[in-house]
Order: sequence, then C-alpha cells, then structure tokens
Amino acid sequence: MGRPKGGKNKSWTVNEKYEVLEPIIKGEISQKDRARELDLAYGMMTRWLTAYKKGGIEALKNKRKPGNPLAKYSSRKKLSYTEQLEYENMKLRIENERLKKGYTSKEADQAKQKKLNKKNSQ
Repeated sequence: MGRPKGGKNKSWTVNEKYEVLEPIIKGEISQKDRARELDLAYGMMTRWLTAYKKGGIEALKNKRKPGNPLAKYSSRKKLSYTEQLEYENMKLRIENERLKKGYTSKEADQAKQKKLNKKNSQ
C-alpha cells in the first residue's frame, strides 16, 4: 500500500482503511509501527482509528463527495453509447436540481462568472 506516487491525493475505500487498521485493532502491531510499515501519516491513521472506535466500519466511509461528476465525461473525445447516456442523464439531473432551487442555467452561469471575476480581481 503506502502513499501513491505522483503527488495525487488518494481516496481510500472503507475496505482499504480497515485493512490498514485491522492489525492495530487485533493488537498485533502498534499504530506507530503500522504507520512506518506502510509509510502513512500517523495522524490520518489516528483519525481512522478514532472514527472506527466510535462508529464501527460505517464511520470509515468517506463523507465528501468527489468533485465535478461531469469532468470524467467532458475531458474525453470519444464516449461509448452507455457513457453518452450517463453524461446526458447527469446533465439533466443537474438541470432538474437547478430548476427545483428556482434558478435557470443562465443565472447559474452569471453567478459562476461573478465568482470568477471576484477571484481574478484579488
């Protein structure tokens, strides 16, 4: 296991986190030794262990959702038929959510542009 190479942040699955913690939970190895063995941050393992002790394996689930769901489709030139359908479905879901919140795509684009202008002026 260990840290991923290339500078990208790794998103750990519940099973991967549990595999890291299992020997510590069973008392086979200390947390510090396990962190050194896998070249992982001690603090990160402490957070996982605390969460596991409080809420079990369910507490190890990632709380954050990944970034832009459309990015994996929009960055590729050719999409399979299934991917095209997924992409269209996702776009329609986003549009539906915007309409539920009471603003149009045009208003969303204006808000995005305003945010970008504010960021660029700083």
